[in-house]
Amino acid sequence: MAIPESRSRQRLAEEAARIILDEGVRDYGLAKRKAADHLGMTGRPDLPTNTEVEAAVLQRSRLFADRESREEYVNRLRAATLVMERLEHLEPRLVGPLLLGILEPQPVLNLHAFAETVEEVIIDLSDRGIQCRSGERHYRSGGAGIRAPFLSFRGPEGVDIELTVFPQDGIRQAPPSPIDGRPMRRLNLAGVRELLAEAEAGLDMPA
Repeated sequence: MAIPESRSRQRLAEEAARIILDEGVRDYGLAKRKAADHLGMTGRPDLPTNTEVEAAVLQRSRLFADRESREEYVNRLRAATLVMERLEHLEPRLVGPLLLGILEPQPVLNLHAFAETVEEVIIDLSDRGIQCRSGERHYRSGGAGIRAPFLSFRGPEGVDIELTVFPQDGIRQAPPSPIDGRPMRRLNLAGVRELLAEAEAGLDMPA
């Protein structure tokens, strides 16, 4: 008996979610292709959408949450809070999987910051004894693309930081999410502190 189309998409989304969480694959397109290969569904023209995969990732994260993973989530939020406090003059915003409650295998904090130039941020980090590597992010926005430099460096507790630097007026409009194309969700320091307080309160709740 053939598997219903909706169930096939769900299985692919669930396998892609497993690959993202267990193998640390960050590219949703690659995760979907690997999932199709694992399940013998290659050549399918109707892979699940990124939004469907993200929903499966969130569901899997909740399903397999235990005290250890919740403690790790709290620790990463504490690290994010500490870094954001130290960079408060850059009005940092937390973005990415951690904001959604997703624990990636490789602990990476994704932050947005705002400054006149990326060079002044590099100098600022250097003055603090922080050496960083630079790169460039590409965001799709309609027919045009947005480019923004990013800096990667080691943060507290051995957590890797990826700090994307936007012009100061970029704080008004978040770049499009690679998941669904909508403006990325961003959380300021006060919001991260609230998220941390909620996570700490949840440590004593049953898994």
